[in-house]
This record gives sequence, structure tokens and C-alpha cells, in this order.
Amino acid sequence: MNEVEYEKLAQSLERLREQYEFFKENEEDLSGNLKEAVQESVIQRFETCFDTLYKHLKRYFEDQGLTNVPGSPKPIFRMAYKNNLIENLEDWIDGDDSYVQARIDTTHDYSLEKAQRALGKIGDFIQDTTDICQAIVDQK
Repeated sequence: MNEVEYEKLAQSLERLREQYEFFKENEEDLSGNLKEAVQESVIQRFETCFDTLYKHLKRYFEDQGLTNVPGSPKPIFRMAYKNNLIENLEDWIDGDDSYVQARIDTTHDYSLEKAQRALGKIGDFIQDTTDICQAIVDQK
């Protein structure tokens, strides 16, 4: 596995974690435009981390010698599940409450409802992504 790519994922995850923790620690003190700006920053970091993760997984599978590796998130996460890199496929791809759906919802629409739903998933996403990173390191 290419160390540079892993570092990019690790940095993306760490930036998301930092901004999310800042938001959670200061949520009550933030108001108006500042609160909205911090929420949008967390969501944008989630989007970046999500995209970096699935692209990294694609490269990981290619480096493992797998052929015809798909290039989109849902099939990549199915492969990750089949290869024991994730435990609960439903959290990743199934239904309105999945990480994939949160990513889709935030792509072009920062409505309050969708933002709140995405923000509600990010803590679990951080932990699950950390678990994937550890599983990849363990399989090296």
C-alpha cells in the first residue's frame, strides 16, 4: 500500500475529528452565522474524508491484486465488508441513515434537516473509519 495515500486518509480523518470535536465542545456557545459556518466546515470535512476513504479503499484492493475494482462508494464498501474491513454494511450503504446517504444529501444541499442528519452520523463515521484504517494496517 502506498504510504502517501494512507497519510492523506489519516490527515483527512484527523482534520474531521478535530473540527467535529471543536463543534461538539462549543455547540452551546456558538450561534447564528458562526454556528452555521462551523457546521458547514464539519460537513465539508466529512465529505472530504468520505471521498478520500473510498478512493483509498479502491487503491487498497487494487494493491491487493484484485481486478475490476469498482470506482464508486457503494460497491467499494461492499468489498470492504466482504474483506472484513467493516463490520456493519448497513451503516455504510443502506437506507436514509447511512454514511453514503449522508454524503449524497450534503453534496449540494445544506438544508438544516440534512445538515443535522449528517452531523448526527459523523461521530460514528469517525470511529468506523478509524476502525477501517486499523484493519488495513493489521492486514499489511
